[in-house]
Amino acid sequence: MATHAFLLAAALLSLLCFHAIASDPSLLQDFCVVDKMSTVRVNGFPCKDAKDVVAEDFFFQGLDMAGNTTNKQGSAVTPVNVAQIAGLNTLGISLARIDYAPFGLNPPHTHPRGTEILTVLDGSLYVGFVTSNPDNKLIAKVLNKGDVFVFPEGLIHFQFNYGTKSAVALAALSSQNPGVITVANAVFGSKPSISDDVLAKAFQVDKQTIDRIQAQF
Repeated sequence: MATHAFLLAAALLSLLCFHAIASDPSLLQDFCVVDKMSTVRVNGFPCKDAKDVVAEDFFFQGLDMAGNTTNKQGSAVTPVNVAQIAGLNTLGISLARIDYAPFGLNPPHTHPRGTEILTVLDGSLYVGFVTSNPDNKLIAKVLNKGDVFVFPEGLIHFQFNYGTKSAVALAALSSQNPGVITVANAVFGSKPSISDDVLAKAFQVDKQTIDRIQAQF
């Protein structure tokens, strides 16, 4: 009986230890402002001395200015993450402004390290995300000014301005550095290129079609 109790206790302790290792660690200080001069490489960024921290480390200016949407997609993303605000390091949050020209698109993409919650500030957007295999279900909705929509972490999603007026949205993300992978750019614009044989088979088209698509990236 004592042996069984010991084994049970050991198993529970193992589970607790695994959970502690698998979860993000809690912040052990007030903040960890990025030390941009450090040559140390860590998962994230090293901290600079707290006595050298200033208000500018937590400040960003210019989010009121519209991004330049004169591009093929007709959209512009202005990120505000740890690259722009050093004080976001270890805080697990960031945001972005997205501007859309009429019929502008923020193309299908994914954030591998963060969930996104998006609010429409002006205009209307058709938004959606696709669930993972095998269902690949499209969950989509038309949003108007003041509406909010959530894109779960890692899932492919998009926003499209189907209207004749410009639109603006503000997105918050659950990571200081959520990352972004634009599907078309990654698949057809990788360097070096993915083999025509691979892409032609994956998309069930001929190699000439793949070549024409790759030429756009």
